[in-house]
Amino acid sequence: MKVCHVTSAHQRYDGRIFRKECTSLAAAGYDCYLIVNDDKLDELKNGVNIISTGLSIKSRKERFLKSHKNLLEKMKSVSADVYHFHDPDLLSLAYKMKKGGKKVIFDFHENVSEQIKDKKWLPKILRKCISLFYKKYEYHYAAYFDALITVSPNLGKYYEKLNDNTVIITNYPIVEEEYVEPSFNNKNICFCGGITEQWCHDIIVDMIGKIDKCNYILAGKGKEEYLNRLKQKSGWGKVKYLGVIPFEKVAEVYQNSMVGIALNVSTQIGKEGSLGNTKLFEYMLAGIPVICSDNRLWKEIITKYKCGIVVDPLNKKEIVTAIQSIFLEPEKAREMGKSGRRAVLKYFNWSVEEKKLCNLYQKLALR
Repeated sequence: MKVCHVTSAHQRYDGRIFRKECTSLAAAGYDCYLIVNDDKLDELKNGVNIISTGLSIKSRKERFLKSHKNLLEKMKSVSADVYHFHDPDLLSLAYKMKKGGKKVIFDFHENVSEQIKDKKWLPKILRKCISLFYKKYEYHYAAYFDALITVSPNLGKYYEKLNDNTVIITNYPIVEEEYVEPSFNNKNICFCGGITEQWCHDIIVDMIGKIDKCNYILAGKGKEEYLNRLKQKSGWGKVKYLGVIPFEKVAEVYQNSMVGIALNVSTQIGKEGSLGNTKLFEYMLAGIPVICSDNRLWKEIITKYKCGIVVDPLNKKEIVTAIQSIFLEPEKAREMGKSGRRAVLKYFNWSVEEKKLCNLYQKLALR
């Protein structure tokens, strides 16, 4: 069966779309294609045929108004049996393919209607109205598709109301064969990912200045304006900012850290939480304890597997106390790390989730 994944916003080697879903389907014997918006050459990688639209998208407006025509042309040229979409602006294109007689899967990575409420580029006064409009827009299309995929139990309950064939495929990490146990010799806390306000980096930079010999290893892409604000803080002298690093180098950051930090205050995460972000599980897989927000889903995992500490992400005193407690008891921290890694190896890894993905495709093949 020929399958085609389509993304307008994600880069071609995206962790969930390419490294996990497409690579797993290709390994399972599917003729797998991935259409992306970039100006790079087409290529065959990990058994996946990557096709470029030839467009290097520089703005949201360009993505919404210019790239859809190119994406549609590429989709038609592939002529797949199943089309699997990954971005909310592609709902109308997914509907066109369904009306054209193709099987369609829509992959909702996030709670987009809630996420809209945090978008700084939208006027604050309009965010609630736009969120409600998108929710109705999503509701209108979702029922038509052959299947929906989402990443978290709370999102699963919502999308099941829109489409009976909804599957939760969580973005758990891939377990690599090579593993080096962290040393726990350095008082480093770490974060690798998007450097945005929702991850409370400003609070963390303030706090590390109050903790003796503590360094914050920070890697990832951030807007220049936000990074400049962080650099003005007195605690920035204890930040080791690595910029954007290759995926393979992330493991080295974790190996040289005593704790991974994941403080999130986005509306999308909220008090319920979400399993859509891999941060928590990356730290657990690396064998380091986690300090994270006290939302319900994350708290349940941390409490059950005794692999870290949950805090109010806006409570500076709680954050400092948590970091200091990890530093004061390195052997206890090591045990937390081992416990988290055992949990990921048994439950929270991609090999568990890829079986669900392949089962879904097998069922669609029989329709």
